Amino acid sequence: MNRLEVYSVVADQLGLSLEECYRGMYADLEDNKLLVRFGDLCVDEYTDEGRSSTTRLTGDSEETYAEDTISVDWLLTRYNLALAQAVLYDATQMRIRVWDHFNTVFSYVKLFGLMHRIYPIDETGERVESTDVAAGYEAILDGPASLFSKSRKYGIRMANFLPALPLCDRWEMMAEVLDGDGGSTNSGSLTFELDQTEGLSSHYSAQNEFDSDLERTLAQKWERATTDWELRREDDVLDLGAEVMIPDFAVEHPDGRRAILEIVGFWTPEYLEEKFAKIEAAELDHLLIAVSERLECSATDIEKVSDQVLWFKSGIHVYDVVDRAEEYALKTDGQQYHPE
Repeated sequence: MNRLEVYSVVADQLGLSLEECYRGMYADLEDNKLLVRFGDLCVDEYTDEGRSSTTRLTGDSEETYAEDTISVDWLLTRYNLALAQAVLYDATQMRIRVWDHFNTVFSYVKLFGLMHRIYPIDETGERVESTDVAAGYEAILDGPASLFSKSRKYGIRMANFLPALPLCDRWEMMAEVLDGDGGSTNSGSLTFELDQTEGLSSHYSAQNEFDSDLERTLAQKWERATTDWELRREDDVLDLGAEVMIPDFAVEHPDGRRAILEIVGFWTPEYLEEKFAKIEAAELDHLLIAVSERLECSATDIEKVSDQVLWFKSGIHVYDVVDRAEEYALKTDGQQYHPE
């Protein structure tokens, strides 16, 4: 039996035309895949409810888009943004500057658990000594190619962060990217730059009350816990001198005691030790640091661990935070609390 006869037999059995059978035989090959549906848009010949269709790109999620209409220009913008995201898989470092929508941008930094350092800047992008004279902020984000382990997982997080930047009216991004096949560390590096003039738009929106599932879960646990301590969102920027920090929560007691909780995402020993040193220099004795044991990205051990660190694996326990708050909280007048 020759090939044509085989096609004919299969077409008859499946109730297809000979052309449909031939096209369907190799439809799984990458070069033969067709984009027939995107969101609520569908090619006319695929709108029949009885016909099987390809997987919808939006899946079954509740995702909505900022634009009311999906157009060619909109799809091209999303495609260009995706290309830029792919470049960041081989980044060793990303430097961003934003002059508006600070909370939204940094909430996405924290949502994706990126290692970061934040500095106040003026209108020209130069660093300044205090947040009092800052017009914006610069953040240095460690790139996946700089990590020993979990680099792919981290790289996906960094790429997913990029669409947060077009939410700003004025922003700049510069990334150092490894040059060469496979992102070899022995190769040189290239500079990748973007800003608001590129015409990119974002499908992200302003963050909800919590930056991550971890924070949301902690808040839910806190509501069920039996404690006088209250957990509140903390939006203040802590001035560490030349650098700033944006903590996640404040832990407050009715008697006026207060501690601050910062949740760390991915980390290396060097990153934590540098953070501890700056916290110590700024005399932030009431700042608690929650660190996941599962998100270490290094093969070396941490040499110095602050007593203010709360280690956790799958989730943060309410009473562990309460115990640390009892020990390190300050009165609202800035004095360390000493029980009678």
